[in-house]
Amino acid sequence: MIKEGIHFKEAGKFEETRFEKIHNVIFESSQEASVLVAQEIANIIQRKEELNEPCVLGLATGSSPIKVYEELVRLHKEEGLNFSNVVTFNLDEYYPMDRNNIQSYHHFMHEHLFNQVNILPENINIPNGNISNEDLQQYCIDYEMKIKAYGGLDFQLLGIGRTGHIGFNEPGSHVNSGTRSITLDHLTRIDAASSFLGIDNVPRKAITMGIGTVKNAKRIVLLGWGISKAGIIKDTIEGEISSRVPATYLQEHNNTTFVLDTEASSELTRVKTPWLVKSVIWTEELKLKTVAWLSELTKKPFLKLTDKDYNDNGMSSLLTEEGTAYDLNIKMFNKMQQTITGWPGGKPNADDTYRPERATPERKRIIIFSPHPDDDVISMGGTFDRLVEQGHDVHIAYQTSGNIAVSNEEALKFAEISKALNANSVESENIINFLKSKKSNDIDLLEVRKLKGLIRRSESLAATRYLGLPDSNVNFLDLPFYETGTVKKNNLSEADIEIMCDIIERIQPHQIYAAGDLADPHGTHKVCLDSLFEALKRLKSKSYMDDCWVWLYRGAWHEWESYQIEMAVPMSPDQVLKKRHAIFYHQSQKDGVMFQGDDSREFWVRVEDRNRLTAEKYHALGLADYSAIEAFKRYYF
Repeated sequence: MIKEGIHFKEAGKFEETRFEKIHNVIFESSQEASVLVAQEIANIIQRKEELNEPCVLGLATGSSPIKVYEELVRLHKEEGLNFSNVVTFNLDEYYPMDRNNIQSYHHFMHEHLFNQVNILPENINIPNGNISNEDLQQYCIDYEMKIKAYGGLDFQLLGIGRTGHIGFNEPGSHVNSGTRSITLDHLTRIDAASSFLGIDNVPRKAITMGIGTVKNAKRIVLLGWGISKAGIIKDTIEGEISSRVPATYLQEHNNTTFVLDTEASSELTRVKTPWLVKSVIWTEELKLKTVAWLSELTKKPFLKLTDKDYNDNGMSSLLTEEGTAYDLNIKMFNKMQQTITGWPGGKPNADDTYRPERATPERKRIIIFSPHPDDDVISMGGTFDRLVEQGHDVHIAYQTSGNIAVSNEEALKFAEISKALNANSVESENIINFLKSKKSNDIDLLEVRKLKGLIRRSESLAATRYLGLPDSNVNFLDLPFYETGTVKKNNLSEADIEIMCDIIERIQPHQIYAAGDLADPHGTHKVCLDSLFEALKRLKSKSYMDDCWVWLYRGAWHEWESYQIEMAVPMSPDQVLKKRHAIFYHQSQKDGVMFQGDDSREFWVRVEDRNRLTAEKYHALGLADYSAIEAFKRYYF
């Protein structure tokens, strides 16, 4: 029996905040939310089947709906959900784009949904990226008319781009626009660059349903996942209707729900500053968040905030609870001050009552998990250096080979060197021939993937040696989920989790460091973090886990907010330079890195800027003035 779908108050009713103009629900995880969205779609399909009517679905592509499609497939295979009465219309397709190209939305939909359910092929409608330019306008009109012939869309599933686009309706799209061709925004193409192995390979145009087409759907659900979507989600839900943010047109639809995870919702007023919209319970975490927010808003350090500052910004109830601004300021200042330590592994023979880490044992066993072979030095190179210098038993675990991020040109260079050293090497000759003739749609040969992985291994070993770590403490896990040869990875498997469990069991660490940055463009960080969380869950009952603390760092895209930081490790100017040199050993990722998201700066530049800005934030709050700070948040399991 298929369960009910999303439980929420009636769409269009906003009891919690006057700022919100679109109904939305927030979930702890995108997985939980996706299951409920799939159940709502399943309910519609079943109701239409009972009425002997077609169920007309508007479907989206991209990473956001993948888990929804996975659950629909499960419902079909395990609970008998019938798709024979379903008619689908996809939102968009790149143009030009051959349907057999692995980057096409035709390929995406068949891979994730259509090939695994009993939908009739004639009921599948996806814009044709092969249509000639001469026939394109009439094709778009016909696509629009076919939707209308079915009586419109019963349900429209949407994602949202960082430009505020829905479908490929980029800024400037008209509220009444229909299916048409469109030129893609540069930011949209940047976001797609990782899938196409570089922005130069991303098409500049697309075919998309229009805003008017979408708004005519009887029911609309928009999915928003991750911190990178938080800003545009706030603009869409709380901003004024504008063609500059096309998704704001959904404010005019009376049956729309935005389904968000906690990170995507983090900029909404009721989440970021809940005291501005309702009475709150002042937890210690919320007090710190509030005072840090007020300090940044007023541009005053903690100890200069006044009663008036609090009262003028909706925080009078906090002062009522705490007494005076002076008392509260001192308390929060001390809390932030206590996050700062030059001893990330704990300071020996010191009172650790107000320190972020324990003093004992003096020499800790430590695992630093690095999703890719450079995240360790990029994200926590200074802390890594400190841990080694201070005598801890540090082990690095590179979770994936990172081979997909090595360019063909870089691999060709090494293959030609190998060939020059061994003229009879058939393997090198095969690699060279493949790389010279490789087409954009070709998946790397196993030998090529192996070479690219070896390039990244050698770079990692050079960096860890530079930081004084013996080779015996460097572990290359090569988690199987990553080894597909394409940007799209497999789901986490039992084999992945067993590998993670094995290394934790072997080392029995007192500290684990792991990447808590879920905003990387191609999702590997999230899968790597999930593998760790699952391993911790399985090993939790082991006696040595009672002494294990987990610290999360963030990667090259985002930093923890100041109020979230529980350990801040300052770096001297010399350490900043040492960290930079360690990053430079990852030469294949320098000078035009393949997966840099929307930031044109190289990783070493952006991470230095980020560490400097974290230090400046601490100083602006009234704390010591450091050159740079690496930040960590503790994970409790």
